[in-house]
Amino acid sequence: MTTNQTLQSGTNLLQTALAKPYHYRRSGRYYLRLRPQGTTASFFTLSLRTTNKATAMTISQEILQTLKAFHFDNPEATWEELRERLEEIAESCLTMAHGDDSLLAYEMINDEQHAALREASAKLPLSVNQHRAVQKALEIIEAAQQRLKGRPGKLVEIVRDLRGESCSTPVARTSLSLSVGPAKDPVTWETLSALYMTEHSINLKEDSRDSAMTVHKTIGESFKAIGVADLRAHTREDLIKLRTHLLTGRKPSTVNNHLAKLGAVLTWAVRSDKLVKQYSEKLKLTKGADSTREAFSRDQVINIMAHAKTLPVGSWERWSVSLLAITGARVGEVAGLTKADIQEVDGYWCININEDSPGKSIKNKHSARKVPLVDGALGFDLRGFLEAVNAGALPSENGVNKLKASRNLGVLIRDALGTAPGGNLTLHSLRHHFSGSLKNAGVPVAYAQAALGHSSRTIAFDNYGAGVDIKEVYGAILKGLC
Repeated sequence: MTTNQTLQSGTNLLQTALAKPYHYRRSGRYYLRLRPQGTTASFFTLSLRTTNKATAMTISQEILQTLKAFHFDNPEATWEELRERLEEIAESCLTMAHGDDSLLAYEMINDEQHAALREASAKLPLSVNQHRAVQKALEIIEAAQQRLKGRPGKLVEIVRDLRGESCSTPVARTSLSLSVGPAKDPVTWETLSALYMTEHSINLKEDSRDSAMTVHKTIGESFKAIGVADLRAHTREDLIKLRTHLLTGRKPSTVNNHLAKLGAVLTWAVRSDKLVKQYSEKLKLTKGADSTREAFSRDQVINIMAHAKTLPVGSWERWSVSLLAITGARVGEVAGLTKADIQEVDGYWCININEDSPGKSIKNKHSARKVPLVDGALGFDLRGFLEAVNAGALPSENGVNKLKASRNLGVLIRDALGTAPGGNLTLHSLRHHFSGSLKNAGVPVAYAQAALGHSSRTIAFDNYGAGVDIKEVYGAILKGLC
């Protein structure tokens, strides 16, 4: 954060009554300008360090709320009044979501506020309660900086302490000697989920984070359905009831995925002293838990390709389903392709699957790869595809994301085969057909893994054998599909 200060010496944001702020852009970046009341010449200019408008508005709103909370214009303020404001600030610092832009911005903002608070404490005629509030505010800002680096523990403790103070009375303190403490707030699933994601989301890709949040929401709804509100008192029987509730309308493999995420949060909660004990071990289902998804037969894939050819030549659906069939790519990988990702490498036209630009996401580091396009494979028309790409027929050129691509292409294959939704044949079955075809043709595992973006799960091969020649992968696909 940068500031342009033309105010009198000794004045800073934390001491100044401000007029209505406004935003502006310069060289693509957003700035927040703050002007003291009663003047037109003096101002503060804060760089919000982002080119994204929504992010800029969120950051500026938080800045304004924090400044308002730290104004020192009321020496008669009671500690309880100041404590309530500090609790609001600490909780906001803990629960606020961040992107890369706002992480950088808030590091700078916190540094500025920390310096201003120390200056205020040294120079202003503050009351005892205000000095106490400044000291606690400094602790909050220091803990907020740790939270921005993925270490929220100190901030969690501060929020807990401030909340605990609000419940304390002289009677309550006296009763502690009788081993009767103040009532504790329930530890809900939503609380644990939020704290867990705050700590771990920095290590997750966007798709993985969104998927985890969706599962966490489902688990929370199930806890409410079975009447479990405070996880400090949960039992093994409660989790069995939860599992039974999750099974309603879901396959065992899906429920096991939910239980894995449940176990991760509860295990973390015990290690972080949020819970004393948890009971999720060996809760997964064993019967019927294997995936029931099947591969398409060769005839089915040929029918799908034939159906795709009846679509307009400029249709993104036509070429997307073709790429899924002849490359074994995942639907999200195809949805993220841009014109720049259709490349000629060593004389072979390929799709370059990567996450080198915003909006792209791949499963893991092994998923980044180049997959050659075999002209004639399953009836694929390479020249027609390249012409369509130049004309804007990729999903990314038509505002199509992974979700929309999955939905529309799922309908396409059901129309092609005359099947109903909900069966064991899905869009992903094209990938199973591709991998099965290479296996049945005797293609070496290394070449199949290079095409599919799979890891060998051996350090030696993954480090030293990953650079398979594109010519060999082309030959493997030719052998498997033609």
